[in-house]
Amino acid sequence: MTPPVQDRAPPAFNPLDPAFIADPYPFYRALRETAPVFKTPQGFWLMTRYEDMAFALRDRRFGKDFAGNNIRRYGTDRMEEPAIASLANTMLVQDPPDHTRLRGLVTKAFTARRVADMRPRIRALVDEQLDRVAGKGEMDVMRDLAHRLPVIVICDMLGIPEEHRAPFLAGSNVNGRILEPVPMTRAELDQANMNTRMAGAYFNQLCELRRREPRDDLTTELVKAEEAGDKLTAAELEANIGLLFGAGHETTTNLIGNGLLALHRHPEQWERLKADPSLIANAIDELLRFDSSVQLTGRVTNAEVEVGGVTLQPSESIVMLLGAANRDPAQYADPDKLDVGRQNIRPLSFGGGIHHCLGAQLARLEAELVFTALVERLPNLKLPEKDAPAWRRSFTLRGLSKLPAVWH
Repeated sequence: MTPPVQDRAPPAFNPLDPAFIADPYPFYRALRETAPVFKTPQGFWLMTRYEDMAFALRDRRFGKDFAGNNIRRYGTDRMEEPAIASLANTMLVQDPPDHTRLRGLVTKAFTARRVADMRPRIRALVDEQLDRVAGKGEMDVMRDLAHRLPVIVICDMLGIPEEHRAPFLAGSNVNGRILEPVPMTRAELDQANMNTRMAGAYFNQLCELRRREPRDDLTTELVKAEEAGDKLTAAELEANIGLLFGAGHETTTNLIGNGLLALHRHPEQWERLKADPSLIANAIDELLRFDSSVQLTGRVTNAEVEVGGVTLQPSESIVMLLGAANRDPAQYADPDKLDVGRQNIRPLSFGGGIHHCLGAQLARLEAELVFTALVERLPNLKLPEKDAPAWRRSFTLRGLSKLPAVWH
């Protein structure tokens, strides 16, 4: 089956264009209207409709095939690059049975009950971060709150000692470029390799510490699995602790930053939350829908499959534009409007199927407690630069490098 005839040509796709990074949604809308399942000149497919992605995320004919996909992007000689080789050992890019094995080792740390039990600790941490800046009348939301809070939470979960945390609190080295359809440059790959080596060296030290001094934390559990000899290799241990650390804070950081920016670009919605904080839990899903901190996920077809009226052959690379799905008018009325009272919100921001984000509930809880504290403690907060924000140079992980805020 061939794609339906379109009245207009699909727009050009350049995910590194600063204008696209600043606002990808007009592109998504144009592509959804002209070619919702579209093969790019680079050879991969883009999906932009909610229904198509909701289907594909759950259908086993769409897998990861990380090695094959990256050989197509980079060639066989790049697969041993440290950044790529490390990512290949993570559950993020694995298919069953390895994905099932790796995910099963950490699932119990993210159960609904375990996350709910963390609520008092997280609220105390939110207040602690705000106490540090409240008297100043200003902060960089990204540096002083959105980054620090989830870093401390994931450090707690992984058992990273407090005296080791200063470098992690200083800033993020998480780079979504490695997950993007446009290959990294040699300079970008060199930087990613250096970051991977540095992180790996620390997480190896952390594992050795937890072998000597086991605690009730996730690293200790993973070390035990590795020592058992049949559940986890040494390379998988290091790579997946690094994944848990990065994924455990980066997406939450961007949810807080993107969400606060969206609210202050729609001040009537900020006022609604101040007037009725009971809306905040629902508002988190709306903020996830409106400007997702994860904009895409990748799959590879492992069989012939029809989606959106297009027949895809085996071994096709697919980029599912989650941010586009979340603004699909077939799924949400008036999708470009922020509405913290919107009902029946089911954003695809955390993916779906077997790869649905393990930390989705934790991220929602952290964001809920942050916005609750902000409306209670800093109701007069303003964002002076809300119309010209500093977006990070990443398409996959959408977030801000800084977000100045003031209050009186």
